[in-house]
Amino acid sequence: MQVYEKDGDILFGALIPVHLRPEIITINYTAKPAPRKCDKLSIQRYLQVLAMVFAINEINENPELLPNITLGFRIFDSCYNEIQAIEGTLQILSLTKKAIPNYICEIKSKIVGLIGDLQSSFSLAVARILGIYKFPQISYGSALADLSNKISFPSFLRTISSDKVQPYYFSLIMNHFNWTWIGIVASDNDFGLYDSELLRKDIEAAGICVAYFIRISAQHTRDRTLSILQVIKSSSATVVLLYCSMPELIPFMKVASEENVTGRVWVASGSWMVSPIFSYNEFWRTLNGTIGLALPLIPIPGFGKFLYSIQPFLYPADIFMISFWEAGFSCLWHSESENETETPNNGSTLYCTGKENLKHLQSLGYHEESSRFTILVYNAVYSLAHGIHNMISCRTELPCFNISRLDPWKILHYLKSVRVKNTAGQELSFDENGDQPCKLEFMNWQALPNGQTKYVKFAISDHHIAISNDTIFWSGGFTQVPISTCSKSCPTGYRKAPQKGQPVCCFDCILCSEGEFSNETDSIICKKCPEDMWANEKHNDCRVRSWEFLSYNETLGGTLATLSIVGSFIPLGILAIFIKYSETPVVRANNRTLSYLLLLSLFFCYLCSLSFIGRPVSIICVLRQFIFGISFVMSISCILGKTMMVVIAFNLTQPRNSRRMWRGSQLPISLVLVCTTIQIIICVGWLANSPPFTYDDKKSKTGTIIVECNKGSPVAYACTMGYMGFLATLCFVVAYLVRNLPGRFNEAKLITFSMLIFGAVWISFIPAYLSTTGKYMVAVEVFAILSSSSGLVACIFFPKCYIIIVRPEKNKKERTSFKD
Repeated sequence: MQVYEKDGDILFGALIPVHLRPEIITINYTAKPAPRKCDKLSIQRYLQVLAMVFAINEINENPELLPNITLGFRIFDSCYNEIQAIEGTLQILSLTKKAIPNYICEIKSKIVGLIGDLQSSFSLAVARILGIYKFPQISYGSALADLSNKISFPSFLRTISSDKVQPYYFSLIMNHFNWTWIGIVASDNDFGLYDSELLRKDIEAAGICVAYFIRISAQHTRDRTLSILQVIKSSSATVVLLYCSMPELIPFMKVASEENVTGRVWVASGSWMVSPIFSYNEFWRTLNGTIGLALPLIPIPGFGKFLYSIQPFLYPADIFMISFWEAGFSCLWHSESENETETPNNGSTLYCTGKENLKHLQSLGYHEESSRFTILVYNAVYSLAHGIHNMISCRTELPCFNISRLDPWKILHYLKSVRVKNTAGQELSFDENGDQPCKLEFMNWQALPNGQTKYVKFAISDHHIAISNDTIFWSGGFTQVPISTCSKSCPTGYRKAPQKGQPVCCFDCILCSEGEFSNETDSIICKKCPEDMWANEKHNDCRVRSWEFLSYNETLGGTLATLSIVGSFIPLGILAIFIKYSETPVVRANNRTLSYLLLLSLFFCYLCSLSFIGRPVSIICVLRQFIFGISFVMSISCILGKTMMVVIAFNLTQPRNSRRMWRGSQLPISLVLVCTTIQIIICVGWLANSPPFTYDDKKSKTGTIIVECNKGSPVAYACTMGYMGFLATLCFVVAYLVRNLPGRFNEAKLITFSMLIFGAVWISFIPAYLSTTGKYMVAVEVFAILSSSSGLVACIFFPKCYIIIVRPEKNKKERTSFKD
């Protein structure tokens, strides 16, 4: 392993992945694999090495912190490889260049603690080993929530927050952009297996649905990666949350870039948003516009000046500096001649001199604001130093230790109780889980056309994201905020209906039912309008219902009222004529009393229609049925009596008829009284049992409240109409049977025709009445009343009035066989 070390009284161990990936070695199982070599040095990770060196130098120069003690370090390059991280840990414990588990090959170890590693999966393996010996470990980047378990990892501490806070931030940004349908790609390791499940549960609890949940591994073949990419491309989820670590992400992104995957917005977890993966130019087209979480950028005082002061000649023990110089300045290091700039072979190779200006590397990310983990490395070093300082400080209540008694397991107790401020003003302290809480920021990584890159920070305030969408560059080729939903948003007036077997984010939009509304998008339920209101056509609001009844103020109601009043004068006028010509044969022929009574009842039949016009009230609802039923039964009873008079008159004109005793009888009057009394009894029973009442019909007509009279008892109403129909039928049958009896003024034919019209009107009334609603139903009933009344008046009395007024010569008694 590559180790950068500096001797001192006590040493700090460190695991930092300076190189991005180990060299790929083919294993044929026929020979022992060669040791892996790391390639592609990361400038950002090298900054973390320099941050540790800077912190230790600063402590050594501080006379108040660990006085008379010189700190050294031993930094191992874990190279984003779990095996190398474990090997470095075992070398630290055994104090040899070759790891020997469970053995210390020196009398006394100078290493008192370990700084690192960056990756959670690597820290997890290291923490299991170090926890056995209670060896202090302070990670500066491992955010795996399971590492907070002090039973499993008693000696693990960290200067970063747990991953438990990340779902909150992810839910915040997804709700802000209305992304409710996302895919999750997680690492297939300890980091991904545990934390990704917690992430999934927390995101789903926030109302965000997961379209697919895929795990990737660094050992996946290209075919396996292609099948995963096919799932991503075929899904309707536009947003893909990559909850991965670098070893798994690099081969995955390599295939994704080769396949030119577009139309997807990559959301990065905090473990790789500011990682060196963005230094791969071949990934820029795919990753450009990636958004994700990152640690806040806190500059270390004096660190920037230190960065530009290093040179290979000043730090000859720095084994990484030569690689850094070659990677940064694109030159080769020539050990024999520092001034030679060309080789004799091809004359084009540029050699490094060691005097290059480091400020020229700012565009490559070599500056104090490039790595957000440098402050965490800095804090880890200072936390460990203050823990040792507290241990060796003599206090009355605690024993006083010296360097010879600095066993790592003793330091752990003092390390957990550290509470100081660093030079940047941050408070360094660990909670009960060994974490140093810190806030996260949203970042948007952008690759500019000039070859430079930058991070655009999102501002978070009061649980909301303050951001101008114009500052965001979206990955996947989007020019505006992408839409990532399973179903389109339901507009107002609709409600969401879940699709069977699908997550709650997949739904159909169903229009609200009649009388219900929804004034919010994506409403789950529709609300009912108040009783006096109705839902408009779009069902997104309620409006005041209009009241409907047959009113005098409208044309239809006014016309029917006029016809009713005018019609009522007709029987009154005929009554006046009959009284004036009461002694004429036409008037006397069929019982004047019945004619007078019939005309009066028809007068009330006309006027009862007025009770059907206007806004109904309870008393009117009762009176209209009472007057209507009695008036028409009285009219029909009178007609039935007149028909019976025809029969009696014919029989009395025959000599020696045994029924001559009925001559002058009051039988017709008695018949009218009996028939009318029966109807009165039916109406009284109806009104006593279940009288009509006012009813507001809010269902028959949309947006309208129909004010009508409820019949109360349908049976009583049917009995009333049925009894009237029975009398009319009886009257028609009797009149039809005696229509051809002799007699100069025989009314049988007129009564037959009038009853025929009367029956036709009321029979046609039934389907017309049942097929209409509201005021038109009442209008049909009024029209039936006026029509039937007019039919009776016209058929029975108009011919007689014609004889009385127009043809008085026919109004003579040539032969009379009976008296009225």
